Amino acid sequence: MKADSSTVERFGLALLIRFTLLSLYLALVLPLPLLAPVNLRGWMASGLVLGLLLVLGLLSEQVETDSEGIRVQYPAWIRWLFRRGWCMAWSDIRALVPVGTSQGGTVYYVKAANRQHQLLPQRIERFDRFLTLLQERSAVNTDGIGRLTPPWTYQLLAVLAVLMVLAELLAALAVNQGWISLPAGFPG
Repeated sequence: MKADSSTVERFGLALLIRFTLLSLYLALVLPLPLLAPVNLRGWMASGLVLGLLLVLGLLSEQVETDSEGIRVQYPAWIRWLFRRGWCMAWSDIRALVPVGTSQGGTVYYVKAANRQHQLLPQRIERFDRFLTLLQERSAVNTDGIGRLTPPWTYQLLAVLAVLMVLAELLAALAVNQGWISLPAGFPG
């Protein structure tokens, strides 16, 4: 079924990728305030919260399509800090240009009539639907275009990050309950 061309469709970052990156951030920084000297713990906790807001901002990029074209932008609350985004009319899109990455993957640039190139968002939710809209409305061929990274890589990273967070919480519980003790010279 073909969607109404006046309908705006929004595509955010894929949930698996968002969850994985948030879990990884927490796994890496959660222990820092507890490991810091007592007089720096407040600063470290504040930095952790500020960092979390920045990560949430980075992960909030949105792709919008409507009858006019494509828009890629961040929400207003974080847009002032990150790149402004881009937009391109369907009628201006001329081609998709593949570029190999150093890890062996392929990214694609959307090439416009004015020779402007913009990175095709490949980590968004409902990516197949986005490609269908791109092909229908711009007449470029999207056959053979896939996600930048296979899902199993994010699934594995998510499992490892969750295991790290669980291990850190278990270690904190063990120290708090007196099951293990820290060395005498520990700064905390």
